[in-house]
Amino acid sequence: MVKTYKKVIIGGTFDVFHQGYEALLKRAFGLGGVTIGLTSNKMAGKLKKRRVKDFNLRKKELKNFIKKEFKVNPKIIKIEDKYGPTLKENFDYIVVSPETRKTAVLINKKRRKLNKKPLKIITIKFVLAQDRKPISATRILKGKINRNGRVLR
Repeated sequence: MVKTYKKVIIGGTFDVFHQGYEALLKRAFGLGGVTIGLTSNKMAGKLKKRRVKDFNLRKKELKNFIKKEFKVNPKIIKIEDKYGPTLKENFDYIVVSPETRKTAVLINKKRRKLNKKPLKIITIKFVLAQDRKPISATRILKGKINRNGRVLR
């Protein structure tokens, strides 16, 4: 049996690297070849109500993690909007968190209007911290938890 190559897309800010991002990446890389849409500084500024690390620093940290964890040189592209390359290029899967699932549904709506095949949406579960709440960069930056979800106060 010949294994077909699957194209996978994920997107995000990848600001404070934590276990939630790791779970997203592991699921994506388990499906096939991954393209990562990394939000530009301008887009990150619009999305987040806090300061976000510079694009090049976020890209470097993401690249280093992927090289170490998956032994591949990742395809990371800068995105300026929530669609990234999903309306122009074809992918088999889009891997999302519960928080970003609505964007994947919107992408598929737009793809259908463009007569493109919808992407198969794979939603991972939130990775929960010790306090049973989702791990997030915001909670880490506020000093409530660490990157591994350990409660700090």
